[in-house]
Amino acid sequence: MNWSELRTSEDVVFGGAVSGGLDSCTVTHWLASKGIKVNCFTVDLGQPDETDISEVSQRMIGCGAESAMIVPGQDDLAKAGLKVIQAQSRYEGGYWNTTGIARPVTVEVILREFYSRGISVLFHGATGRGNDQVRFQLAANIIDPNVRVYAPWRDPEFLEFFPGRQEMIKYCESFNLPIRPAQESRYSTDANFLGLTHEAGDLEDVTISPSFVEPGMGVWPWDAPDIPEYVTIEWESGVPISVNGDKLPLREAFVRCNEIAGRNGVGIGTHVVENRFVGIKSRGIYESPGMDLLGSSYEFLLQFVLDRRSREYYDELSTLISRQIYQGYWLDSATRSALASVEVFSSLASGKIQLKIYKGNVFFDTAEDTKEAMPHSLYTDDGSMEGIGSYDHVDAEGFINVLGVSARNVGNRQYKPDGS
Repeated sequence: MNWSELRTSEDVVFGGAVSGGLDSCTVTHWLASKGIKVNCFTVDLGQPDETDISEVSQRMIGCGAESAMIVPGQDDLAKAGLKVIQAQSRYEGGYWNTTGIARPVTVEVILREFYSRGISVLFHGATGRGNDQVRFQLAANIIDPNVRVYAPWRDPEFLEFFPGRQEMIKYCESFNLPIRPAQESRYSTDANFLGLTHEAGDLEDVTISPSFVEPGMGVWPWDAPDIPEYVTIEWESGVPISVNGDKLPLREAFVRCNEIAGRNGVGIGTHVVENRFVGIKSRGIYESPGMDLLGSSYEFLLQFVLDRRSREYYDELSTLISRQIYQGYWLDSATRSALASVEVFSSLASGKIQLKIYKGNVFFDTAEDTKEAMPHSLYTDDGSMEGIGSYDHVDAEGFINVLGVSARNVGNRQYKPDGS
């Protein structure tokens, strides 16, 4: 859709979801040059690549925005991030969906500001070849069906001016716009405190090793300390309540785990050539140290509390929710229904897990497996190889005989050892 189709009158105001990066600066200035009133909103998601997020507002004003504000969103993101961990929702190659979950959070936070400012058009800088355009669009459509969405990368007029990043850089430089130096733009980074996504630029060339990427949340595993570090995480009904004995609010728990895991190379440099929702492949380098640490701890805890049928159902839910987040359907009925089911399992996830982390790896170390410390654990002495517990070996005779009936029928009627 062309920008002019949305500007039905002089009073139409565009509100942008901006990060302050190259796309944000280019789109804001380009729209302002068309005489459009542009208001920019940057959601504070604890972006590790921004030393001072207030500078984003200054950059956007410098790019022609009538107003630019920072909107708090870290608590919203922490709650959403926890749901991702509770569902163990990772996409292809182990990607923790940190960008995918941040998009609906961003839209929801920004749209709260639209109502008091008379803004009717939301714009974003997501490429027409990627997933984020879907995530922004669907979140906006579900939250407020009356808000119209403008995507410059789907506007033929915009594409004529800016077929790629190099043209955008030249445009910004020609107008002295406050973008980061071009030489620093070997790749594009999307950031929040759950994780970093590195794509585009030199990363599109798979003949180049991704080791040129400078981690923003830790170190590459090979640069991590040569001595293992131990960390204990306590969970209560699916919520991390303490890290190494320190009681922490949810957001601070993420921050603390980012620090611990990051310095040990955990969750740093995950390499994925993934299948985007639009049907093309892309290469990404991901960082999610805290998510990896908390997620590993939670997975070990689930192994204690889920029986076989629960585990099978949970894994189906995990796959569904992961796909829903990636494809932009976080807010729809299927996701909400699946999350409601996950809450049943989360209510059982109470316990304390100690982990050993070393050069990018997370290992189970110990757990307090008592009724008081892990009240819903199904791990008992029934499985012991010693003469203890209530399991009687003799009882297995009948169980095996029943299973053997169908096995013998297969052998008599169907099994052909020569493959004929």
